Amino acid sequence: MTIPATPFTLTDWKNLPATRFQGENGYTEWRALDFGDTRVRVSEYSPGYLADGFCDVGHVLYLIEGDITVELKDGRRFEMTPGSSFSVSDFGDAAHRCSSRNGAKFFVVEGRPPAA
Repeated sequence: MTIPATPFTLTDWKNLPATRFQGENGYTEWRALDFGDTRVRVSEYSPGYLADGFCDVGHVLYLIEGDITVELKDGRRFEMTPGSSFSVSDFGDAAHRCSSRNGAKFFVVEGRPPAA
């Protein structure tokens, strides 16, 4: 990931428009900024959220509040609590999906997929 020459940017996340994505259960909402091939976002999971599939996109995810369970495609599971993070590479050995019992708010840095 490369952040191109960009002027200093102060972001008030609550003023960015949210985009909602439906999960297998519940939903997630993103507020995102793109810088070249890098995306940063603040996201929230609704209580009872379960992703609708496994993801192969690389991320660095930092949990701000709530709970997240990360399930890897190979069956391993990890419980996250506020202040914990995970990192995973693009198309690595750790295809993953997340769920949340009580909801969660988190910050993500990831590569941005190229425009179709």
